[in-house]
Amino acid sequence: MKQPVQSKIGKRVALIAAAGVAGVTLFSAVAGGTQQEVATAQRAAQSFVATDKGCLATFDHSMRALHSKDNHNLCELTENRVVMVVNTASKCGYTGQFEGLEELYQTYKDEDFVILGFPSDSFRQEHNDEEETATVCFVNFGVTFPMMATTPVKGDEANAIFKALTQATEQAPGWNFHKYIVSADGKQVTSFPSKIEPMDKSITNVIDKYLSESAE
Repeated sequence: MKQPVQSKIGKRVALIAAAGVAGVTLFSAVAGGTQQEVATAQRAAQSFVATDKGCLATFDHSMRALHSKDNHNLCELTENRVVMVVNTASKCGYTGQFEGLEELYQTYKDEDFVILGFPSDSFRQEHNDEEETATVCFVNFGVTFPMMATTPVKGDEANAIFKALTQATEQAPGWNFHKYIVSADGKQVTSFPSKIEPMDKSITNVIDKYLSESAE
């Protein structure tokens, strides 16, 4: 007899809970199932601890805003907040997810949640001209969450944020619109592949959980 899916998942979660005591727990959700991984404190702690500025070390950076000379202070944007990090592209089959991302942001932005968007040509589906990228984001889809200038998100050239998230989760973006959600205390990171829509219950459940835990 096949073991029920819920039973299998329950056992996996129990294993994660036991292993997570000694380190940082990371969940990696994939289409068609759920994978869990545990990153040890030794491997992830340096990037996912709070700095004396109040934000996680992962986000202690200033990055240029999309199609602008101004910079986004990621430390200020993320301090004491649950954070979603997503790599975007303007010429991708998933570009329509901007609509869902904006809906997600509007739903949670007043509850200590923020989305950081990172346009990238790592998968050869972003405009060379940032003005065109900005038009897709801000005009076509009405994006209001912070968008960074175009940068690589995988490999040795990846920006500092994606390097830290890839090191912690051992999961680099496999395509555009890969999503990471980081708990406010940096102890948990959930990774979702491109197929998972922004307003999917699996994503909102994690956000609700992290917000609830940060309020305790």
